[in-house]
Amino acid sequence: MQLPRDAVLLRIFIGEDDRFDGRPLHEAIVLKAREMHLGGATVLRGAVGFGHSSRLHTSKILRLSEDLPIVIEIVDAPDRIDAFLPVLDGMMGGGLITKEKVQVLQYGPGPTER
Repeated sequence: MQLPRDAVLLRIFIGEDDRFDGRPLHEAIVLKAREMHLGGATVLRGAVGFGHSSRLHTSKILRLSEDLPIVIEIVDAPDRIDAFLPVLDGMMGGGLITKEKVQVLQYGPGPTER
């Protein structure tokens, strides 16, 4: 698969405790993106953050299960990201979704070892 140079970065902000169909929402989103053959997805777990409620979520040792922030990033062609948005809307009850134009400089495996 090849990505166009002018692509879109979809960034999804949710909580670690969010779920969809009995599984973690971030996992369900990544699996759906893979099923739809999007360019790739990465899940990042935040150490601290807050959202709409302004409630602070942190990974401090005394608060181990505090619904830490999760960010999912997906890059692909604009039309493929736009086709994914209604699917994503059906999976999410809350959170934040952003979309921005990016330039893909490299995609795929690195050079082979010699």
